[in-house]
Amino acid sequence: MANGKKYDFKLTQETNGWKAEIVRQVTSKRTQVSKAQDGFATEEEAQTWAEAELKGFLAKQAERNKRKKASSAE
Repeated sequence: MANGKKYDFKLTQETNGWKAEIVRQVTSKRTQVSKAQDGFATEEEAQTWAEAELKGFLAKQAERNKRKKASSAE
């Protein structure tokens, strides 16, 4: 099985500022936005938010996976 990043973030510039999105790789060709926020004044602000949110999002997912694994083992 390939070892890749399932979750990542994407930054896009819009007319009113920058937008940050946490994206999940669903298949090799399809991604899905898990969380998004827009209205950042600079790219650095959007990147800082995205990195912090991604870290928290991954921690939350890991905890959820542990709980699901523990409940399915019973």
